Amino acid sequence: MKIFITGLPLEVGEDELTAVFGDFGQVKSLRIIKDRETGQSRGFGFVEMPVDEEAKEAIKRMNGGDYNGNRIKVAEAQEKPNTGGGNAGGGFKRNNNNRERSY
Repeated sequence: MKIFITGLPLEVGEDELTAVFGDFGQVKSLRIIKDRETGQSRGFGFVEMPVDEEAKEAIKRMNGGDYNGNRIKVAEAQEKPNTGGGNAGGGFKRNNNNRERSY
């Protein structure tokens, strides 16, 4: 099960957070999302735990709790909806043989 965590203190590292979730069971992967330019934590991340019961227990026990002075929210991650993405509707369109740029 994939878990979404928000409200993380900016100084928390992946090793520390892996150890915290490891108290509930095996952690398959963990990723704290970071700013592309600065490399600083954005305050949220994802944990993947292979045993659903352990993941649910972690969510139950950690959601709304205090973590290093921050109130964190922990929930099952929702799949990102597939909106088609890509180049939908961009580029040039024709209008009476004249080309107009659409943005």
